[in-house]
Amino acid sequence: MIITPARAPGTRPLAAALYGYAFLTDFVLLYPLYALLFADAGLSVGQISALFVLWSATGLALEVPSGAWADAVSRRLLLALAPLLPAVAFALWVLAPSYPAFAVGFVLWGAGGALRSGALEALVFTELDRLGATDRYARLIGRARTAGVAAAAGAGALAGPVFAAGGYRAVALASVGACLLAAAVATRFPEHRPPPAGGTGTAAGEGGPGWLGSLRAGLAEARADRRVRGALLLVPAVSAVWGGLDEYTGLLARDTGVGEASVPLLLLLLWAGMTVGGLLAPAGERLRTGGYAGLLVLAAVALAAGALVGHPAGFLPLAVAFAAFQLATVLADVRLQARITGTARATVTSVAGMATDLTVIACYGGYGLVAGATGNAVAFALAALPYLAVALCLLARSRASGGRESRPGAVGDPSEGTNSQLPEKTSTP
Repeated sequence: MIITPARAPGTRPLAAALYGYAFLTDFVLLYPLYALLFADAGLSVGQISALFVLWSATGLALEVPSGAWADAVSRRLLLALAPLLPAVAFALWVLAPSYPAFAVGFVLWGAGGALRSGALEALVFTELDRLGATDRYARLIGRARTAGVAAAAGAGALAGPVFAAGGYRAVALASVGACLLAAAVATRFPEHRPPPAGGTGTAAGEGGPGWLGSLRAGLAEARADRRVRGALLLVPAVSAVWGGLDEYTGLLARDTGVGEASVPLLLLLLWAGMTVGGLLAPAGERLRTGGYAGLLVLAAVALAAGALVGHPAGFLPLAVAFAAFQLATVLADVRLQARITGTARATVTSVAGMATDLTVIACYGGYGLVAGATGNAVAFALAALPYLAVALCLLARSRASGGRESRPGAVGDPSEGTNSQLPEKTSTP
């Protein structure tokens, strides 16, 4: 007997829209080149760093309010609007390259990311719940992340030839086109919201509590429900550090002694690892708390070992680490969605996103201090320590509960012991 997710009817349109949307939102050819665009426009390193801070600050400021908006109105509408904002930003950058234009563009890009964050996960899980197929959430989200990784890799491969043919304007035009296509795909998302308490509507936003009511409900659930709070905290604990390290992998690759032209080849190994990690999500649901902690230990050891080798071969264990981190991140998201019971799902998810963003910013600052004093390899190795701490915390919680877990797939929730199960699967011959 093999345990597999039931093939619920009606999930195919949702999956197709999700994969297409995930691919197109990350298919930004300008991404590997925008720092060069800023430098060519005369910006200093300090000015470029200030733009990155503005980008992060915008996302932080709008993360939770946009999640509440998604709960109050149509999540599909916000997903369609989200790619249009960076499309305007990219066009503005090449039509009027200047510091003010770059700053406005980053505000728009950060706002677009905030609109998408929380709303996408909430829409997908709610639709699967309506179809009785929440057991397919990990599979769909894992594949969506894989589609995003493939898009980023493809964009990186195409950026050079497109730039050689038409310069920054050609690269920006291709990026704007991908954003417009993503907005069009978003309109194909199915959306059937459950009626609010005391209401009769079933359409998104019909008879709902409004923005402020959604915000209050989401924050209240995140604060009051211990199981939700623990699952929420697990998301930044798992995803933030390695997500921040991803920005420095090029520097680590160059430190191994390879030429500039070989750096993208080493990074391809990491993208391949993330692809594998996303595809392993359905199998990862079978992990108990001990297995999930072991996954984090494997990732931490592989990260430290690969970084300290100081040789291009070290990117092989690094690829294993990134695969494990990707899998652990998907499972943490699955955990959170399974724990949320209220209608303000996007708001709660956005709180996790805001916590992740704050942790990533802290990681940027810490990495800069450590790498400046000891080098990139040591900074990467020390970044593995928080994952060992999280793994120990999960194991301690599991032992405190007597190791009782209702079923595999109960990925570690540091706030609970016995009630740690994900949505039930259906057995098929």
